[in-house]
Amino acid sequence: MLRILIADDHPIFREGIKRLIQDEYKSAVVDEAESGQEALAKALASHWDIVVLDIHFTDDSGLEVLKKVRALRKTLPVIMLSASPEEHYAVRALKAGADAYLTKTLAPSQLIKAIEIVRSGEKYVCPVTARHLITDANRETTSSHQLLSDREMEVLCLFSSGKSLKEIGSILTISEKTVSTYRSRILTKLHLRTTMDLVKYAIDHKIAE
Repeated sequence: MLRILIADDHPIFREGIKRLIQDEYKSAVVDEAESGQEALAKALASHWDIVVLDIHFTDDSGLEVLKKVRALRKTLPVIMLSASPEEHYAVRALKAGADAYLTKTLAPSQLIKAIEIVRSGEKYVCPVTARHLITDANRETTSSHQLLSDREMEVLCLFSSGKSLKEIGSILTISEKTVSTYRSRILTKLHLRTTMDLVKYAIDHKIAE
């Protein structure tokens, strides 16, 4: 009996994945988590064959959840899902221990294919993501935002979506002062001056969701 945990903060999206899995695997046991903290708690509390994990939550980063899960459940297969462009998170997710990386724009059949492959102990990336990874590996130069830490990248994405210091602090459960510190680091690394410059950079480099 296949046991799968679906972690995503959008109920409709979770329901869609659940139905897809249950249509394909009639006897599958599927549970859901709507936040990063709930995903972590459920992933560690029970036995799962696969965890399908979103990369963004309102309370935590999916990458941080992945790292914590991987530290305590080294062999638990994790499929990461993202609405962000492949090239911005695929490498980070795979380095953090994801067994597969998919974007939400892909056909449902890609998720089923990923489930089958990670169940066999292999890693999986869709053809589009694979092409991006090969392209990135062949580049002689590195984009400035690739030098950002996972948390800095997340803060950049939140700024690009119009969130304020207070809102970002609430989402990431950190102080406004800490958010401001992250913003300063990002500005320095990207050679920018203002928050508006950050937003423009995110748009220009297709980082903004």
